[in-house]
Amino acid sequence: MKEFRYVLTDKEGIHARPAGLLVKKANGFQSEIKIGKGEKSADAKRIFGVMGLGAKCGEEVFMTAEGDDEEKAVSELETFMKENL
Repeated sequence: MKEFRYVLTDKEGIHARPAGLLVKKANGFQSEIKIGKGEKSADAKRIFGVMGLGAKCGEEVFMTAEGDDEEKAVSELETFMKENL
């Protein structure tokens, strides 16, 4: 399992547009991908789970990937987060 943490810089946090793009990106990998904040976590391949975290600007989120393409998934998702959130 691979993991990274990221502090959100988008002033609106994880809102609908980037959440949809994140889910689409996560669905491109075979690995099981989770996103979380604090004690809560959700399937990053499900829009309601991602939006349900209610992650705001300045909060730290974490993402984990477990599976055959976990290293690639973590690398590309971290880049996505930096560019979009």
